[in-house]
Amino acid sequence: MKKITVVGGGTGTFVVLSGLKKYPLDLSVVVSMMDSGGSTGRLRDQLGVLPPGDLRQCLVALSEAPILWRKLFLYRFENGDFKGHNFGNLFLATLEKVSNSYDEAIETASYVLKTKGKVIPVTLDKVNLAVEYENGKIVTGEGFIDENHTESSRIKRAYLTPRGAANAKAIEAIKNSNFIIIGPGDLYTSIIPVLLVEGISKAIMDSKTKIIYILNLMTKSGQTTNYKASDHRRDLKKYLGRDPDYILVNNASLSSDILESYKKYNEREVNNDLNEKNGYKMIKNDLVDNKKVEPISADILYRSILRHDSQKVAKVLQKIFNA
Repeated sequence: MKKITVVGGGTGTFVVLSGLKKYPLDLSVVVSMMDSGGSTGRLRDQLGVLPPGDLRQCLVALSEAPILWRKLFLYRFENGDFKGHNFGNLFLATLEKVSNSYDEAIETASYVLKTKGKVIPVTLDKVNLAVEYENGKIVTGEGFIDENHTESSRIKRAYLTPRGAANAKAIEAIKNSNFIIIGPGDLYTSIIPVLLVEGISKAIMDSKTKIIYILNLMTKSGQTTNYKASDHRRDLKKYLGRDPDYILVNNASLSSDILESYKKYNEREVNNDLNEKNGYKMIKNDLVDNKKVEPISADILYRSILRHDSQKVAKVLQKIFNA
């Protein structure tokens, strides 16, 4: 059975895991632990817990529990004192408080949700993401970076405060992988934060494992404004240390109505200007789910309304695994 490690956090990682869990694979996911917005940010600030949001999404994605359990962990309160909070986030925060270790908390949540695979925090240290823009501006906190939609200057560098040490289980998963999948997901708030943790990019480089990068469908205002595919690849390489072996690119048309919705945030479809002469193999396929994702009224965060299709992505990945 092939060992696959997915790196990232948030909705993009949820989509990839949801598709891959249907295949006979040994799955691990190394999850970003820098989230500081929305429900997760409130729990970090008020309870001093590690950020549960991205972990929760990965646990639910890999869950083989009855649908009601999965709905429960995705449920967001719409009113009252808990308004905006996600039940799964509250559950994980409480588990952290009553467990003997964070490993025990995740093992318990994995047992409850019957997860197919291992969900591994990239670090157990309490760290924050920071970025410096080319205009000299510095923003600290993943949530603040994510909400900085009006920033027109490009990001010059990203870093962690403190840097944070890699979870030994994350290093082990990376070293033992047949393939590592990076993305899709916000480049500077989901993917690069994982690579910034001390020891992670070196472990990936040392492993010689084949790396698959799934390119985003849309740019992200304040982070990758006006980025082309080559810009995404360049910035990923800067923090990873080398190019991926494969880059998956959507070549299906995107819904004009959905594209119109993105214009108010100055976000647009990522233009594919990649050149295979750089040493990676580009795989173009229909990877998109053109159904518009409707926002939840109680969710205070801006979320992407366009997603990759989990089954389409999984089928393409399977072909790479079995080639």
